[in-house]
Amino acid sequence: MAAQDAERFVSEPMAPEPGSGSASAAARGEPALPERFTWRGTAYRVAAVLEKWKTTGPCHSGSREQYVRRHWYHVRTEPPAVMTVYCDRQARDRRRPKARWWVYTATTDAS
Repeated sequence: MAAQDAERFVSEPMAPEPGSGSASAAARGEPALPERFTWRGTAYRVAAVLEKWKTTGPCHSGSREQYVRRHWYHVRTEPPAVMTVYCDRQARDRRRPKARWWVYTATTDAS
């Protein structure tokens, strides 16, 4: 049995493979979780979604409405890892509008 590293906070961008997202999620108005992505130079495939949730925040114009700010996913990947990834509904940096997907935490198997 392989030893397992502790979960690490990373908060780094990931690069989704174009066209690898779920069309059914997009039809529900949710971001399409990429089935394949690259992080730290390694290509990953989402093998299973373990959990998903949303976080909300107040309207920036001062009304009492709440808006979804992030969609979160706890996933198992190949190569073996368990990651928490999220999608910002609005890009953090307007100069990089496609930088919306992030690896929040990662636990990888050590050989």
